[in-house]
Amino acid sequence: MDIERLTYMANQIARNLAAQGEAQAVELTFQHLKDYWDPRMKAAILGGDRAGLDPIARAAIDRF
Repeated sequence: MDIERLTYMANQIARNLAAQGEAQAVELTFQHLKDYWDPRMKAAILGGDRAGLDPIARAAIDRF
């Protein structure tokens, strides 16, 4: 998968969880990425440009 698609997916997850409040949304987004994303997907998003990430998605990815 390319970084644009992964960014889109991470942002979707974060936006869906945003109603939980920022701290909880960051935790839940992190947990989702950790539990369900393939190791190759995680490696790509960690090594890619994070400029397009929403703040919640960026904070979740920064936890890795």
